[in-house]
Amino acid sequence: MSVLPLISVEEYLSTLYRPDCDLVDGVLIERNVGQKDHSKLQGEVFAWFRTRRRMLRLSAFVEQRVNVGPGRFRVPDICVVTLPEPDEQVFSAPTYICIEILSPDDSFPRLQNRLDDYIAKGTENVWVLDPGSRRGGGGFQRWAF
Repeated sequence: MSVLPLISVEEYLSTLYRPDCDLVDGVLIERNVGQKDHSKLQGEVFAWFRTRRRMLRLSAFVEQRVNVGPGRFRVPDICVVTLPEPDEQVFSAPTYICIEILSPDDSFPRLQNRLDDYIAKGTENVWVLDPGSRRGGGGFQRWAF
């Protein structure tokens, strides 16, 4: 069993990862991204919020780093904040919505840990969208993006 070197918050915040990674208690955690269905839904959800920005007084961000606790940073597929948007490069205040879009390689325990972090930070709404079934978590109705 290999042991990963721990990464400091300072090193994480000053390093560009492609794709970006989460940082949880000094450990980098890769995110599942890169497939067409995931990418397409991510763009459609972002565009939906973007076209309604002024009306809803909300601003959406794609793959924005969010500090969810001491030594813990998550990169939701989309996060939504109330206007005026934060004046910081890495969000430290709770977001209004964090949206995770499922990928085929996602596991429930790993997803649940991400959702728990958002909720513990005070995020008001946490959404999970499945591009395969075109449904959201919790029995939401099908959407029409």
